[in-house]
Amino acid sequence: MGKPTGFLEYERSLPPKRPVIERIKDYREIDLPWEVERFRDQGARCMDCGIPTCHQGCPLGNLIPDWNDLIFRGDWAGALRELHRTNNFPDVTGRVCPAPCETVCILGINEPPVAIKAIEKAIIDRAWQEGWVRPQLPVRQTWKRVAVIGSGPAGLAGAQQLARKGHQVTVFEKADRLGGLLRYGIPDFKMERVIIDRRVEQMGEEGVVFHTDTEVGKDISVEELRTNFDAILLAGGAEDARPLAPDLEGRDLGGIHFAMEYLTQQNRRGAGDSLPPEDDILATGKRVVILGGGDTGADCLGTCHRQGAAEVHQFEILPKPEVLRSGASHEEGGIRRWSVLSKVFHGENGMVRELSGVEVEWLPPGEGNGRPMMREVSGTEFTQPVDLVLLAMGFLGPVRAGLPDQMGVEFNERHAIKRDAGYMTTVPGVFVAGDMTRGASLVVWAIWEGREAARCIDEYLSRQAD
Repeated sequence: MGKPTGFLEYERSLPPKRPVIERIKDYREIDLPWEVERFRDQGARCMDCGIPTCHQGCPLGNLIPDWNDLIFRGDWAGALRELHRTNNFPDVTGRVCPAPCETVCILGINEPPVAIKAIEKAIIDRAWQEGWVRPQLPVRQTWKRVAVIGSGPAGLAGAQQLARKGHQVTVFEKADRLGGLLRYGIPDFKMERVIIDRRVEQMGEEGVVFHTDTEVGKDISVEELRTNFDAILLAGGAEDARPLAPDLEGRDLGGIHFAMEYLTQQNRRGAGDSLPPEDDILATGKRVVILGGGDTGADCLGTCHRQGAAEVHQFEILPKPEVLRSGASHEEGGIRRWSVLSKVFHGENGMVRELSGVEVEWLPPGEGNGRPMMREVSGTEFTQPVDLVLLAMGFLGPVRAGLPDQMGVEFNERHAIKRDAGYMTTVPGVFVAGDMTRGASLVVWAIWEGREAARCIDEYLSRQAD
């Protein structure tokens, strides 16, 4: 504990953001630089609880009190060592994780919690500036070959851990660039692409081999993979987006798109790609409705602001939470509504022009036969003019057709790939991590599962060698 009275002396404070009127004109990150001394004060607020609940709140088990103490003492290099003990990519989590560690911070019982996420980001950003982040080469080579399918956070974390154990790791990515959802799902204003690029470069220096534009099961067969590799890690994510109800009238009108379709296009523009005009999905000058109130919906909201939408409404079918989370995108504008059910889309010349909806109320527990149920509230019907609808309603799980079917893995009742306690699927030698087995979740869970799957693969290969 750096300063026993720190939590009494300092108030929670966060780095300033660029003004809204400035930041919505570009796609650069929104945080401004902050004095080192301010982070020292924030680290001093950590109480170093006897049983730190921040460890329980963080799926990675980050050693938060340890690096808070080191920041207070001015040992930034030491803080980096503690940060990297549990987290391969703190530069990612320090930007896009919703910080469940702060939600359970003991100080947060009667005061604002410790600014854990801001301190984490400050540590790793300074580490890159100072040149402290270097490749970690294995002490020996096992010559065992591992194929990792998917280069999102789970795949990259697993690949890096395996390479550092001395295995020969090859990552296969079906997209043209590495990063998975980090590359094509998260907007640049939340995390600029250099964050991914420098980590990929580091992993290349550690021996990881990358193949882009390579879809396993199509460009390379499953049989070839099984023949040439000693173990396989499936880390392709949960790409099966939740669709509109099949009986929702007007669902096939033009101008209704999945959120990932929209976000991916903008990230490609930011990377310098040109898109066919007829395929462009742009909010410029349009009245937009986003269906879904989670992080993906907020990412769409911020992107709509930057594209110059005429107006943006965000509808969520669930009730307004008691503790409302609002991100930077909500600070920039838009109208949020909860407990709203979309009923009908009306069109003109094949394009969506109006949404009819109604407010709903959710039944108390026990009235829905054990399942959450809602009912429409009479007299709350409304219509909303709209030119673009973005579907950000979550994901059902991994896409079954293609690789999972060809690999022969089984699925569980949650529509995710079944695995045992050692992250192995029902097919020997084939492992799975991240959203493919967990369902759509947080980036910290993806990194944790990638690390754990790598540990289990290493043990599996060690047994094979014996």
